[in-house]
Amino acid sequence: MARSQAAARVPSPSIGLQVWRGLASSARLGAALSTITTLLALASGRMRDPSRVGWTEILIVAFILAAMVFTAGRRLRRATLGLPATTRDDVELGAVLLGAAFLLVEVFGSSLFPLVYLVMAFLVAFLSPRAGALLLALALGFDAAQLLHGPEMQLGAWIGHSAFLVLFALLYRAVLAVQIQRSRVNEQAAVDRRIKEMEERAHAYRLISSGTQGEAAVDRERWMMASVKEIEGAVGSAMEVAEIALKTFTCAAFVLTGDDKSLKLHDCRSASERVKREAFPAGEGVLGGVLKRRAPVRLCGSLKGITYYEDGGEVKSLLAVPIVEGKGAGAVRGVLVADRRDATAFTDDDERILSTVAGEVLRAIEVERVLTYIKRARDEKDLLYRAIEDLNRTRKTAEAVTAALEAARSMGRLDFVALTLAEEVEGRRRHRVAGVAGVASGRALEGFTFADNTGLVANVVRYGAMLPGRDVRQMDRPVVFDEETLLKGLSSLKILPLKAGDKILGTIVLGARRKGAFDDELVRAAEILALQTAQSVLRASLFEQTERMATTDGLTGLLNHRTFQSRFDEALLLASRYKKHVAFILTDIDHFKSVNDTYGHPVGDQVLKGVAKILRKSARDTDVVARYGGEEFCVIMPETDAAGAKVIAERIRNEVMAAVFDSELGPLKVTMSLGISAFPETGQEKQLLIDKADQCLYFAKHHGRNRSVTVAEMEAGGRLKAVPG
Repeated sequence: MARSQAAARVPSPSIGLQVWRGLASSARLGAALSTITTLLALASGRMRDPSRVGWTEILIVAFILAAMVFTAGRRLRRATLGLPATTRDDVELGAVLLGAAFLLVEVFGSSLFPLVYLVMAFLVAFLSPRAGALLLALALGFDAAQLLHGPEMQLGAWIGHSAFLVLFALLYRAVLAVQIQRSRVNEQAAVDRRIKEMEERAHAYRLISSGTQGEAAVDRERWMMASVKEIEGAVGSAMEVAEIALKTFTCAAFVLTGDDKSLKLHDCRSASERVKREAFPAGEGVLGGVLKRRAPVRLCGSLKGITYYEDGGEVKSLLAVPIVEGKGAGAVRGVLVADRRDATAFTDDDERILSTVAGEVLRAIEVERVLTYIKRARDEKDLLYRAIEDLNRTRKTAEAVTAALEAARSMGRLDFVALTLAEEVEGRRRHRVAGVAGVASGRALEGFTFADNTGLVANVVRYGAMLPGRDVRQMDRPVVFDEETLLKGLSSLKILPLKAGDKILGTIVLGARRKGAFDDELVRAAEILALQTAQSVLRASLFEQTERMATTDGLTGLLNHRTFQSRFDEALLLASRYKKHVAFILTDIDHFKSVNDTYGHPVGDQVLKGVAKILRKSARDTDVVARYGGEEFCVIMPETDAAGAKVIAERIRNEVMAAVFDSELGPLKVTMSLGISAFPETGQEKQLLIDKADQCLYFAKHHGRNRSVTVAEMEAGGRLKAVPG
């Protein structure tokens, strides 16, 4: 009972929706049946002979027409609802249209076959490539059903039709693709031109500087265009007021370009088509005088020096006022000019009106400039906060270096950023360039090391203070890293210490091609970034040191036994998965107990360190070298069989035998015995491989020492050939 009540509460579809679903299903079924019906009608050939056409053929044509109407209606309904067309929808509609075209050819003769070409071109042009390919195959099937039946098989005609259909479809698709690509290129060019124009105006308004970069391009373009449009709207409204109030022939605003050398039309209300649209020199004619005098000019009569008309103009009266920031002492940003074709002179009231309009123009620019400054400051703070978050997440020194470089370059819109680390090597300080972003030198700097010198980087580490304190252009030949490494093309340079407590870890080098790139806010942000970077580098180095202590042997620097076990598991897992070889070498220093008893444990430790160094040097980069325990060492050799491991083992043995260790009792030489096992020849399990290598090592010890033994040699039995010691 409860179930029936719950079911009763579920709303049933409306009658209109039920009808629509029924029509949609009918359209799908009708499209499939009409395609099959068309194939059968073409294959029968009955519609080719009018005398054989009966009610059956008429019903077939009516059915196909109905299917076409239902399919087109369904497609239109989906488009109205905003639903995307699927490949199935495209194929159903195209199949019905092709079927109708082929039936027309069947009834009225092959002279109408070009209609099939036109329908095919239409379908290829407007449907998806996949649907077009399927419909092309269907068209070939229709044509085959029409021509390849009965005793008069027209194979040649079918091949010709097929070739033309394929060629026509491909060519039309190619032409359409070229046109679409050309339209996209033209559209992108128009967008680029508009953005460039907006940038020029933004530079003229001092919304952005010529060196601005580093922000997300889309976001930067969005706010830049919005700001320019706001200014243009405000200026346009002010110009309309001036035009109406002063009854001018031309009322125009000319703004200085970013370099202050040219004037360019910003907005204009004029009855003339001869007002210059392109930039012209700012120091010439009447407008040049206004800019130089920084005061309004009123002229009436026969006027000369009207440079803002292409033909000199035919005006008799002119009023021009400068657009000046602040009152009197501010920078001039442009000229607002009004003129008349008659000799009616402008009055003091007219001058006050135009000066007021000029103030409104400047106020609109200033408002957007302040908003832009606020946005830029907010974005730079967001970048700094994001950089600090990224640095706090780093766990390795390389990650901290990368995060600092990316943050510095984007935050400061810089052309060159480098991070150096100070390191102690054999008691002497050396500097290493840990990372570089940007290109300012032809020399590859990343990984470059240089000795402590009198350069800027070394002095920053030495004194813990930011350098240089003056403009880099005033320095004859600034040495940043060393004498041989020059940074070219930088007009601004700052080097900050990476200070963690009382320790200077390195420096961050910031450079830009533009002059005056480092204002107070950027320097402060860079100092905060340097402090955070220093903490991240110190934390990462401590983490790496802790990790190294947990995975390596403190005396020899090789991997410890626990790490060896996990690395051996990994090597065997990969070898088993990819059907590769893995060799294992277990070594032992001969008579090492007597070395400790005779020469002392410090000399024994020296021998262990020396043997570890030989093992690391003799092994390959892909091999894993570890201290197994005591005077025993081991080597894991991926993708190596027993024969290959024997070669490496002999190299290690000979190197150890040739090494000489100093002691108070004189020179000391030792030898080494080695046992070799291999996966999969020796076995599949790790412990079995270790046990077999240990047995080979034991075999070598009991057969004269100072030798390497494989499992095959051990199992062969007998005494091994003596090795000269």
